Amino acid sequence: MKSLELVLLGGFQARAAGQVVDVLGRKERALLAVLAMPPGEPRSREKLAGLLWSDRSDKQARDSLKQALLRLRKSFSSLYPLPIVTDRASVALNRTEVAVDVQDFQQLVAAGSPDGLARATDLYRGDLLEGLAVHDTAFEEWLLFERQRLRDQACDALAKLLAHHMVGGVFDQASVAARRLLALDPLHEIAHRALMQIYAQQGQTALALKQYKLCCDALQVELGVKPETETERLYHSILEKRRVKQMHTSTSAGFVAETSSLLAAPLAASSRPTLPLPDKPSIAVLPFQNMSDDLQQEYFADGMVQEIITALSRFRQLFVIARNSSFTYKGRAVDVKQVGHELGVRYVLEGSVRRASNRVRITAQLINAITGVHLWADRVEGALEEVFDLQDQMAVTIVGAIAPKLEQAEIERARFKPTDSLDAYDCYMRGMASLYQWTSDSLSTALQLFYKAIELDPDFASAYGMAAWCYIRRLAEGDIIDRARERAETERLARQAARLGKDDALALSAGGFALVRFVGDYDAGISLIDRALTLNPNLSTAWFFSGWARMWNGEPELAINHEEHAMRLSPLDPQCSVMWAAIAFAHFCAGRFEDACLWATRSLQETPNFLSALRIAAAGNALSGYLVEAQKAVMCIREIAPTLRVSNVKDWASFRRPEDLTRLESGLRQAGLPE
Repeated sequence: MKSLELVLLGGFQARAAGQVVDVLGRKERALLAVLAMPPGEPRSREKLAGLLWSDRSDKQARDSLKQALLRLRKSFSSLYPLPIVTDRASVALNRTEVAVDVQDFQQLVAAGSPDGLARATDLYRGDLLEGLAVHDTAFEEWLLFERQRLRDQACDALAKLLAHHMVGGVFDQASVAARRLLALDPLHEIAHRALMQIYAQQGQTALALKQYKLCCDALQVELGVKPETETERLYHSILEKRRVKQMHTSTSAGFVAETSSLLAAPLAASSRPTLPLPDKPSIAVLPFQNMSDDLQQEYFADGMVQEIITALSRFRQLFVIARNSSFTYKGRAVDVKQVGHELGVRYVLEGSVRRASNRVRITAQLINAITGVHLWADRVEGALEEVFDLQDQMAVTIVGAIAPKLEQAEIERARFKPTDSLDAYDCYMRGMASLYQWTSDSLSTALQLFYKAIELDPDFASAYGMAAWCYIRRLAEGDIIDRARERAETERLARQAARLGKDDALALSAGGFALVRFVGDYDAGISLIDRALTLNPNLSTAWFFSGWARMWNGEPELAINHEEHAMRLSPLDPQCSVMWAAIAFAHFCAGRFEDACLWATRSLQETPNFLSALRIAAAGNALSGYLVEAQKAVMCIREIAPTLRVSNVKDWASFRRPEDLTRLESGLRQAGLPE
């Protein structure tokens, strides 16, 4: 048995002897993935550095690679021999000690046997490194290419498996393969034809004709073309068989009822008016499928879906279909695109519940109902004894995962929308996309877009809150020009967000943090954030703001707890480096300087030249006795913010406790920051 197992399809996980190994940083995960494809092949240090740190100088990139390798060795220190092999010029994984699901998947696809293809498609749990965002152009290009290559292989395997089952007449397995194939490629006509044949063989003519319509719609929307001749021939053959059946069947009431249902089913679906999409992300949560005959499990699944709907409804930014509408699909075989048309939503969440012994496993997937593309999928499980606690836990886990995924999908949609289509919501989402780029120019762009959103919709509470957050970011990065004017504007925006967003957790938390950070109204700001957490305890951004606010308020332990909770709800959040910086500050305020340095370093690995993290790296290392490291951090600070001095630390720091400010000034002074 190999000492290390890497799971890269459908996400990332490293396991040693069946236990998950904590690989902390995104860059470390990305580095392992590159080395694992295939394992054992040496990669030059120069190419690795350029692939993962393409935005840095050659020396900085090489140094970052060294640090990443050190962290990986630390993560795998309990393994012998170490799975990573290095020399001065190259890096590789020890082929004899590392198992990789991608390699197993490719070998099974290449073998081509029906059993091997079935095992290969089981291994393909989702796209390569699904959910991992590294924010490096070179790596993202590599990842995009590799994802498509593996997805194509999965489609090929499913197509061969489908053909094998169709020839053998194993229609239940063929149906599963066809549906999985269409989930990966909604335009795959062979899969559409297979389902049409299966439905027709089973006497489900209405479903066969509906599948033809789905095929036509997908091809028309995506490619602007009609189905192939073979698909049209099959469609007309099914129609002809239905006509012959009608001619030779008794005209009894039973026949009339049957014929009416066959004719009405496709007509009803197509004639039902399509609802317009709302001007914000819209989602329907369908009843989860019960995969056993246990009725208790049925109630459990229904209750959990209700919890998810309730939790999602707390997000003011979401349009959530009510339970009564979602549950009209209970017990029915549905097509998510049709659901999207009928309910007027862009996204659909569906899932299943399966009980094994005394444990329950929940599988859920988020789908773009317009394109049929899967955006996210995961599974969670737990013991059945505490059924209601488990129900709450499942709901929190799923909502915490899909809320950031919805935001990410909406950002991408707004980013590629024509620029002359600038309604308030699109301006807001474009602003969020710019905000996450972490540069001065992108911050200015984000602020302009939030102001444009406010101009188009003066009651857009979250836009006020995010505009205030932009000013906080400018304060932290030393970009404030007119302090008095910008402080007053930040307070205006924050109080408007609070006034307009009484039931908007994002607006309340952003506005509350602005009052703490720039205005110094700690009690009022924290009160707003606490109200936001009461309104929506699943909103990771509210916990993120709360962590920073508690740190500035002199509550470091609570700050760490709240930031950790934010990361638990959104482990792939674009603001993770800022969360880590908040934890670094909190440890610093608690006098744990070495811990503060570790978290500051982690933040800098994700977002190089992040000024807040550099300040703690400088002061924390100095007070820990590591003056060389402290001086290096100060050198970086002086390059980024040449006007920063010990004497003006108080201008950007917002500590409520005087001793926290004194400690930071002392650390920066010892690190070599000029007075």
